[in-house]
Amino acid sequence: MESYIIYALLLALAQIWLIPMTLNLHNFNWMLSDRSENIDRSAMLLRAGRAAENLKESLPAYLALVLLAMIMQKDVSMLACWWLILRVAHGVCYLFKVNYVRTLVWLGSLVVLIMMACQIVT
Repeated sequence: MESYIIYALLLALAQIWLIPMTLNLHNFNWMLSDRSENIDRSAMLLRAGRAAENLKESLPAYLALVLLAMIMQKDVSMLACWWLILRVAHGVCYLFKVNYVRTLVWLGSLVVLIMMACQIVT
């Protein structure tokens, strides 16, 4: 179960920092500055930012559920793995504007969190 925490944190690192930074390399001097001036951001960079914000909303719940499962010695590893898969798919769908699939994948990840919570309390 510990590995799922590491994978989730790696996903957060990629989605919150690495992908937006890579998409914004043409503004490298701005990234090294105090960032007080406005820059032009591509549509994909803006979508990457929104995907990162969405991940930040559900990541704390996921981490709390995995930690709680570890403490209570409940095996939610299959669900934890599915959440990670769905969140990676959500990020990809967000970046490439696959809107309806993105919504379904997001709903799936929410259902997985609910299933994890139910499995822990029973």
